[in-house]
Amino acid sequence: MTAPLSVTNSDLSLLAKQLEGELHFDNTMRTLYATDASAYREMPLAVAIPKSEADIKKLIAYATEKHISLIPRTAGTSLAGQVVGNGIVVDVSRNFTKILEINEAEKWVRVQPGVVRDELNMALKPYGLYFGPETSTANRAMIGGMVGNNSCGSNSIVYGSAREHTLEVKAILADGSNAEFKNIKGSDFENLLFNAQQKNGSATLLDKIYLKTNEILQSSENQAEIRKNFPKPSIGRRNTGYALDMLLHTEPYADKTSQNEPAQPFNMCSLIAGSEGTLCFLTEIKLNLVPLPPKTQGLVCVHCDTIDEALRATILTLKYKPHAVELIDDYVLECAATNAEQKKNAFFVKNKPDGKYPAILVVDLSRETKEEVETLSAEMVSELQEAGIGFHYPLLFGDDTKKIWTLRKAGLGLLGNIPGDEKAVAVIEDTAVDVYDQPDYIRDFNVILKKHGMSAVHYAHAGTGEIHLRPIINLKTSEGHRQFRMIAEEIADLVKKYDGSLSGEHGDGRLRGEFIPKMVGEHNYQLFKEIKKVWDPNNIFNPGKIVDTAPMDTFLRYEADQQTPEFKTYFRFHDQDILQHAEQCNGSGDCRKTQMSGGTMCPSFMATRNEKDTTRARANILREMLTRSPKENKFDNKEIKEVYDLCLACKGCKGECPSNVDVAKLKMEFLQQYHDANGIPLRSWLVGNFPKMTGIASYVPWAYNLVFKNAPLRKIANRIVGFHPERTMPLLHNTTLKKWYEQRKTSKSTGRKVYLFCDEFTNYNDVEIGKKSILALEKLGYEVIIPNHAPSGRPQLSKGLLKDAKKIAEENINLLKDLISYDTPLIGIEPSAILTFRDEYPDLVSDALVEEAKKLAQNALQFDEFISREIELKHISKDQFTKEKRLIKLHGHCQQKAVSSVIPTKKMLSLPENYTVQLIPSGCCGMAGSFGYEKEHYDISMQIGELVLFPAVRQQPEEVIIAAPGTSCRHQIHDGTGRHAMHPAEILWEALV
Repeated sequence: MTAPLSVTNSDLSLLAKQLEGELHFDNTMRTLYATDASAYREMPLAVAIPKSEADIKKLIAYATEKHISLIPRTAGTSLAGQVVGNGIVVDVSRNFTKILEINEAEKWVRVQPGVVRDELNMALKPYGLYFGPETSTANRAMIGGMVGNNSCGSNSIVYGSAREHTLEVKAILADGSNAEFKNIKGSDFENLLFNAQQKNGSATLLDKIYLKTNEILQSSENQAEIRKNFPKPSIGRRNTGYALDMLLHTEPYADKTSQNEPAQPFNMCSLIAGSEGTLCFLTEIKLNLVPLPPKTQGLVCVHCDTIDEALRATILTLKYKPHAVELIDDYVLECAATNAEQKKNAFFVKNKPDGKYPAILVVDLSRETKEEVETLSAEMVSELQEAGIGFHYPLLFGDDTKKIWTLRKAGLGLLGNIPGDEKAVAVIEDTAVDVYDQPDYIRDFNVILKKHGMSAVHYAHAGTGEIHLRPIINLKTSEGHRQFRMIAEEIADLVKKYDGSLSGEHGDGRLRGEFIPKMVGEHNYQLFKEIKKVWDPNNIFNPGKIVDTAPMDTFLRYEADQQTPEFKTYFRFHDQDILQHAEQCNGSGDCRKTQMSGGTMCPSFMATRNEKDTTRARANILREMLTRSPKENKFDNKEIKEVYDLCLACKGCKGECPSNVDVAKLKMEFLQQYHDANGIPLRSWLVGNFPKMTGIASYVPWAYNLVFKNAPLRKIANRIVGFHPERTMPLLHNTTLKKWYEQRKTSKSTGRKVYLFCDEFTNYNDVEIGKKSILALEKLGYEVIIPNHAPSGRPQLSKGLLKDAKKIAEENINLLKDLISYDTPLIGIEPSAILTFRDEYPDLVSDALVEEAKKLAQNALQFDEFISREIELKHISKDQFTKEKRLIKLHGHCQQKAVSSVIPTKKMLSLPENYTVQLIPSGCCGMAGSFGYEKEHYDISMQIGELVLFPAVRQQPEEVIIAAPGTSCRHQIHDGTGRHAMHPAEILWEALV
């Protein structure tokens, strides 16, 4: 590329005005797009979010004029730095998301590049059709990225790679012209070449591309070099360089003496797949479809003592024609044990006799019937046992299989859980060899690591010869940088020894491009450069990937021996500091899934589809500012404030991020640090002091309610404090729960003693719920005591007033520590209040109270958790409840799902024998404490509610009970749908007979 011209912000402003979409060149957005899921970091010039093909053409023209580059990007989960570069990142994930046409008869679909793989299959399911390749990131990976990387996934034994399913593409070439690539049969191909040759000086760029490609492939010398030096054809996962070997197998060039399958028509899609956006800009993709997978999925989880044993088992299992054979090693299982969500998914794991985690080979024997699977499994297990392989072979069906695949797919994210600066690094994680060479290859691999005193994680695609291997390296040190290069060089030599592919599915990018001459020979590498030159004469499409790459140890995310200050924080971050906690995010992008995939994380992204509103972005911006900000107080940065603005602190990431990044905790810490430098805003102070302010108002509840029941007055009052005028406000009861409790004259139960935490929301606003909770417990035989305690501190925590929250937490622990035990638990009605004891208190209180906080946390239970426990102990039975038939639709509270579970709620509400409880598959309701009240957040709050929750509630007949434990959730349901939602404790009270 010619040296880039100087591009100023004024130049970029002019470009922005020409686009229908967006162009960002502020420091914040550039920072968020400086990384992907790889070890690399480079600040782009700008970030474009085009809205049309016309925008893309304008960007191409601009890049050509200014001699700068364009970096195509979808979900940004690439592992080799493919979407990291110094040009304009062009993000098509927001606007190029249409499924354009489904042809059921011919079994194909046309899509734009931003369509999510799993969501495509949801749309195809009614037609009985399926797009096969499935990456571990399938719930956010997009088709454009899958074609660009030639993705495969766990089921490639059956479905192969994206290349095999890419029938046609529409693209914009480097000169801004449109092109379409598809099968070209014999005589048509000859005519195309003839016509192109006749044009001489008037040949188009497309003509030149076909002529050069033909020139390369016609050469007998080139053919011999390609056949000699490319990876073994038996390796299905081979993604090294440009796929000239695949084109060599097409009709015009195929070896006519070969006894292999008949050659296919020439199709440039074979070259485009795996080209990483370096040749053209894809705008439309036509994909081959297959029938839906077999109806019955059965997974045999072969527990092995060693990795070697698991790899020997792999070869044996292949004769049973599995749909997938995936490895999960002890490192992944160890990390899963520290993650709330994945620990549940590892329910099937049986440790070795020495107590250590096994290596598990997951064999998918999907067939049409359960009987077929069971028969096949029995035969396979018998053969494994005869061979002395494995010690435990559970066969799992139904929902259990989803849990296992979720655990396996979380492997990448889970590896971020390794505490400290040493991480499982993506450097040689994508090597592929012939599956029959795999045991020897892995043995040789581990000999090399052992020689250097290193170890690695082993997981993923054992059935296709591609184990993801990640050595443990500290890239913040000079030694780590040396190891990064050294291990890449030595493993490249080892892969070549086995005629393998250095990249199986993750691509070359800037990580492996340097080693391509070694892998395919210098002659073939020069052919790659010729291909790049003819397609992209001005080198504007993602330069520095595949060919002419910078050294693989440059532009790394972490500098060697970088100096980072110690951070004095209000929260504890166990076995790490706050920076290391943010660095646990490895960019895998689990937070980019949409509401169609379920779960809570991340509600703001689900609504906006902006990268800036992901959990990943929040971890990235904090890492960047804490590492690179020149300010003495590195928290005092408006960039962090801007990116955290739409974080609802819902805690979805705490439960669902496989790397355990708790962004809500990071936000609370940041806010307090930011307040320390800039003062506390009035609205934050008012929200944080909700208990005090409401306590004062409770002396004249009629006056408070007069204002907030009257729409015009409410709108005025809302505007004064910074709330949205359309948001209704919770009203005050004519008494408080504590006053009602103290003034009661009725006799109380003298049964087992329990303590009720009278939180600030129940005490002032939800008094009737509190009454019914107490009455229900008493009727069930418990003596209910409201002890002396402070408020929960939840309002203070939500606004980052950690100094105040710490005082409250310590007061509560001192007041309650001698009262609360397993036999006399602390029961809470509002999840966000009672769960502070388990979630924030232990990390906030002074060192002297940590152990007391942990003890108290063990016995601080939600109302439904307590009832569920008592059901288990047979202290409560269904005979105490109505036999009336009712349907309940349950919306779980976000923090409940992250820290606890909705299962106890479902169990409690299912106690009346004719009550049917169904979970609404909603994430966050969108209210999240004060977030949904705030004027600037109201609209997005309602957008979040409209994703799943509001439509689901509106569909229910009036007789269906809507249940929601959270006070904010119930308020949001009322404002969004007009329906009254009940607390589960109310429902239980009304069901008692």
